[in-house]
Amino acid sequence: MTTSKTFFQPVDRVAIGLMLILSLLIGLLMLQGDAVKPSVRHFSWQNQRIGADETSFTLTFSRPMDAKSVEENIKIDPPLAGKVSWAGRRMAYTLMTPAPYGTTYKVQLQGARDKFSEKEGKNRQIQPFTGSFHTRDRIILYIGADQQDKGRLVLYNLTQERKMVLTPKDLLVMDFKPFPNGEKILFSARKVGNQDLLSTVLYTVTTGISAQSEKQAEPLGRVDLLLDNKEYQNLKFDLSPDGQTLVVQRGKKDDPGDFGLWFMPVNNKNSQEKYTPKRLKSQPGGDFIITPDSKAVAVAQGQGAAILPLQPDASKPLDFLPQFGLVQAFSKDGSQAAMVRFNTDYTRELVLVTTNQGVQRQLLRTKGSILSCQFDTASPTIYCLLTQLLPGELYQEQPYLVAIDLKSMQQKPLLALPPDQRNVQMSLAPDGLGLLFDQVVPQTILPESPQANMLVTDDGQPIASSSLWLMPLLPISDPAAIYEIKPQQLPIVGFHPRWLP
Repeated sequence: MTTSKTFFQPVDRVAIGLMLILSLLIGLLMLQGDAVKPSVRHFSWQNQRIGADETSFTLTFSRPMDAKSVEENIKIDPPLAGKVSWAGRRMAYTLMTPAPYGTTYKVQLQGARDKFSEKEGKNRQIQPFTGSFHTRDRIILYIGADQQDKGRLVLYNLTQERKMVLTPKDLLVMDFKPFPNGEKILFSARKVGNQDLLSTVLYTVTTGISAQSEKQAEPLGRVDLLLDNKEYQNLKFDLSPDGQTLVVQRGKKDDPGDFGLWFMPVNNKNSQEKYTPKRLKSQPGGDFIITPDSKAVAVAQGQGAAILPLQPDASKPLDFLPQFGLVQAFSKDGSQAAMVRFNTDYTRELVLVTTNQGVQRQLLRTKGSILSCQFDTASPTIYCLLTQLLPGELYQEQPYLVAIDLKSMQQKPLLALPPDQRNVQMSLAPDGLGLLFDQVVPQTILPESPQANMLVTDDGQPIASSSLWLMPLLPISDPAAIYEIKPQQLPIVGFHPRWLP
């Protein structure tokens, strides 16, 4: 008969030792009280690349914080003005204006206390925190006008001073709209050698840019067919602000009277999946623009402007404004619209309409033309490209740029352009700090036979060359500095400039 004895195994001795040590540490913590420093557990913009649409970041803390001490000690370099709001242990910082593009920002917090340290007579300060984020590069798009890039869509990175051609040589680009995330461009083009300006096909092309830092970008310059022209001519088009819907004006090739608006979803995630366009059943219309909520389209119709829902049966407009002939622009949130009224004395008025209340305020009245307008996202300002009639027997229009303060209603002339350049196009930077415009040089001596690859403006004028200009808008808040703003000519040759969002 054997006698059994119980012995501690090595693993048992280690476990008992650890239990004794942990018990001792817990006892010391209980005697000492809560001495663990508060910390930042999550920063929503950490290492992110943000655009103008992203205006708020959050800091989540390990425990409730003394709000005043956090707000007094948080620092952003370079500075970004904003407002603070709280929800429990989470603080939100909302920017007053979009963060300037092409910049790296550092967020620092030290010296802040938790919510209960002062009541307990202690000074528990937060563990020092440093985070960083970046804004998107300052990037412009244009149609090349020199021999090398003629008719091709070109991307120019102003931050890196780098040029990239997006489309192939066998396509002549006519118009384009960037997707809101900047990863793709929707464009219309015709084949080189085709003289028919109405034979355009709609494509998308990748920019080689990723909107998210952790996501790998698609290869640059991948072109995918979106909408062909086998039965219908594709004319003007617009892309919804959310990048999900295309609206295009189409005319049936064998029936000129069959003309109207079509819409279709745009699959920005998987270009291999195609969609079929649907016709918008409504009265024929003219110029149009998709509303900021991406659910309707404003179209010039008869003696007014109609707001049509983006659905097959749009025979009943959501709204009809009989006194206006055109919607020039919407504010980003859709609360305001700049509309054009055509008067019987051959003048035009630009009117600011508050869409939810119907309040109307006249911004300007002119005998010239109102070519385009854009609302600023950084200030209560609208920028417009207008023309004025020059005195004399010869009919001449001189284009000029103007900024209109929507609070004081004061006009601030920015720049007068050479007469008879009505084909000028402008584009306001997403951060509101720059205005792009082109200066097209028309081709005065036309060849005896039409050239199939000839570049033309929207009204069909042949283009010989074109320069691009950038006007800084940072000093616009200082009235004394308005006349010192000088546009800078960019070292590129092209026309139809647009900022990448």
